[in-house]
Amino acid sequence: MLKEFKQFVLRGNVVDLAVGVVIGAAFGTVITSLTKDILTPLIAAIAGEQDFSALKFVINGSEFTYGSFINAVIAFLLVAAALFFFVVKPINMLMMRRKSEPSPDPTTRDCPECLSEIPIAAKRCAFCTAQLTPAA
Repeated sequence: MLKEFKQFVLRGNVVDLAVGVVIGAAFGTVITSLTKDILTPLIAAIAGEQDFSALKFVINGSEFTYGSFINAVIAFLLVAAALFFFVVKPINMLMMRRKSEPSPDPTTRDCPECLSEIPIAAKRCAFCTAQLTPAA
Protein backbone atom coordinates (compact mmCIF):
# COMPACT_ATOMS: atom_id res chain seq x y z
CA MET A 1 0.00 0.00 0.00
CA LEU A 2 2.89 2.37 0.77
CA LYS A 3 4.38 1.62 -2.65
CA GLU A 4 1.09 2.55 -4.35
CA PHE A 5 0.89 5.78 -2.34
CA LYS A 6 4.45 6.69 -3.33
CA GLN A 7 3.63 5.95 -6.97
CA PHE A 8 0.50 8.12 -6.75
CA VAL A 9 2.30 11.06 -5.13
CA LEU A 10 5.20 10.97 -7.56
CA ARG A 11 3.04 10.88 -10.70
CA GLY A 12 3.70 13.84 -12.93
CA ASN A 13 0.25 15.43 -12.74
CA VAL A 14 0.15 15.41 -8.91
CA VAL A 15 3.56 17.08 -8.68
CA ASP A 16 2.62 19.56 -11.42
CA LEU A 17 -0.61 20.39 -9.62
CA ALA A 18 1.23 20.95 -6.33
CA VAL A 19 3.74 23.24 -8.02
CA GLY A 20 0.89 25.13 -9.71
CA VAL A 21 -0.93 25.65 -6.41
CA VAL A 22 2.22 26.93 -4.66
CA ILE A 23 3.11 29.24 -7.55
CA GLY A 24 -0.52 30.42 -7.71
CA ALA A 25 -0.52 31.25 -3.99
CA ALA A 26 2.75 33.15 -4.31
CA PHE A 27 1.45 34.98 -7.39
CA GLY A 28 -1.73 35.87 -5.49
CA THR A 29 0.36 37.34 -2.67
CA VAL A 30 2.38 39.42 -5.12
CA ILE A 31 -0.78 40.71 -6.82
CA THR A 32 -2.41 41.50 -3.46
CA SER A 33 0.68 43.43 -2.42
CA LEU A 34 0.76 45.26 -5.75
CA THR A 35 -2.87 46.19 -5.29
CA LYS A 36 -2.62 47.30 -1.65
CA ASP A 37 0.79 48.95 -1.76
CA ILE A 38 0.99 50.52 -5.23
CA LEU A 39 -2.25 50.65 -7.20
CA THR A 40 -4.68 51.47 -4.40
CA PRO A 41 -2.63 54.47 -3.20
CA LEU A 42 -2.18 55.56 -6.82
CA ILE A 43 -5.92 55.40 -7.50
CA ALA A 44 -6.61 56.96 -4.10
CA ALA A 45 -4.26 59.85 -4.90
CA ILE A 46 -6.26 60.54 -8.04
CA ALA A 47 -9.62 60.05 -6.31
CA GLY A 48 -8.57 61.94 -3.17
CA GLU A 49 -8.91 59.07 -0.68
CA GLN A 50 -5.66 57.77 0.83
CA ASP A 51 -6.63 54.15 1.57
CA PHE A 52 -9.52 52.14 0.14
CA SER A 53 -9.43 49.59 2.94
CA ALA A 54 -10.46 52.34 5.37
CA LEU A 55 -13.66 53.08 3.43
CA LYS A 56 -16.69 51.86 5.34
CA PHE A 57 -20.17 52.71 6.48
CA VAL A 58 -22.22 51.65 9.51
CA ILE A 59 -25.88 50.66 9.65
CA ASN A 60 -27.41 49.73 13.03
CA GLY A 61 -23.98 49.00 14.47
CA SER A 62 -22.95 46.72 11.55
CA GLU A 63 -19.79 47.84 9.80
CA PHE A 64 -19.57 47.43 6.02
CA THR A 65 -15.97 47.77 4.80
CA TYR A 66 -16.54 48.25 1.11
CA GLY A 67 -12.99 49.57 0.69
CA SER A 68 -11.61 46.06 1.29
CA PHE A 69 -14.03 44.81 -1.34
CA ILE A 70 -12.69 47.40 -3.80
CA ASN A 71 -9.15 46.15 -3.07
CA ALA A 72 -10.25 42.55 -3.67
CA VAL A 73 -11.93 43.46 -6.98
CA ILE A 74 -8.80 45.27 -8.17
CA ALA A 75 -6.66 42.28 -7.18
CA PHE A 76 -9.01 39.92 -9.02
CA LEU A 77 -8.93 42.04 -12.16
CA LEU A 78 -5.13 42.17 -12.06
CA VAL A 79 -4.85 38.38 -11.67
CA ALA A 80 -7.34 37.84 -14.49
CA ALA A 81 -5.49 40.28 -16.75
CA ALA A 82 -2.11 38.70 -15.97
CA LEU A 83 -3.45 35.20 -16.68
CA PHE A 84 -5.10 36.35 -19.89
CA PHE A 85 -2.13 38.25 -21.31
CA PHE A 86 0.69 36.00 -20.05
CA VAL A 87 -0.90 32.53 -20.24
CA VAL A 88 -4.08 32.39 -22.35
CA LYS A 89 -3.01 34.64 -25.24
CA PRO A 90 0.41 32.96 -25.75
CA ILE A 91 -1.16 29.48 -25.60
CA ASN A 92 -3.85 30.52 -28.08
CA MET A 93 -1.19 31.91 -30.43
CA LEU A 94 0.77 28.66 -30.21
CA MET A 95 -2.37 26.62 -30.91
CA MET A 96 -3.27 28.80 -33.92
CA ARG A 97 0.28 28.50 -35.26
CA ARG A 98 0.15 24.74 -34.78
CA LYS A 99 -3.19 24.50 -36.61
CA SER A 100 -1.93 26.58 -39.53
CA GLU A 101 0.97 24.19 -40.20
CA PRO A 102 0.06 21.82 -43.04
CA SER A 103 -0.61 18.29 -41.91
CA PRO A 104 1.78 15.67 -43.27
CA ASP A 105 0.63 13.44 -46.11
CA PRO A 106 -1.25 10.41 -44.79
CA THR A 107 0.61 7.10 -44.77
CA THR A 108 -2.40 4.87 -44.14
CA ARG A 109 -5.95 4.37 -45.41
CA ASP A 110 -8.96 2.32 -44.39
CA CYS A 111 -9.70 -1.06 -45.96
CA PRO A 112 -13.06 -0.79 -47.79
CA GLU A 113 -14.04 -4.30 -46.66
CA CYS A 114 -13.14 -4.46 -42.94
CA LEU A 115 -12.33 -0.78 -42.27
CA SER A 116 -8.95 -1.66 -40.74
CA GLU A 117 -6.10 0.81 -41.10
CA ILE A 118 -3.62 -0.33 -43.75
CA PRO A 119 -0.64 1.26 -45.58
CA ILE A 120 -1.57 3.36 -48.61
CA ALA A 121 0.49 1.27 -51.03
CA ALA A 122 -1.01 -2.06 -49.86
CA LYS A 123 -2.49 -4.34 -52.55
CA ARG A 124 -4.07 -6.74 -50.04
CA CYS A 125 -5.51 -6.10 -46.57
CA ALA A 126 -3.47 -7.73 -43.82
CA PHE A 127 -6.59 -8.22 -41.70
CA CYS A 128 -9.28 -9.54 -44.07
CA THR A 129 -7.02 -10.39 -47.08
CA ALA A 130 -9.27 -8.49 -49.47
CA GLN A 131 -7.74 -7.54 -52.85
CA LEU A 132 -7.23 -3.77 -53.02
CA THR A 133 -6.33 -1.33 -55.71
CA PRO A 134 -3.26 0.69 -54.74
CA ALA A 135 -4.04 4.27 -53.80
CA ALA A 136 -2.69 6.97 -56.08
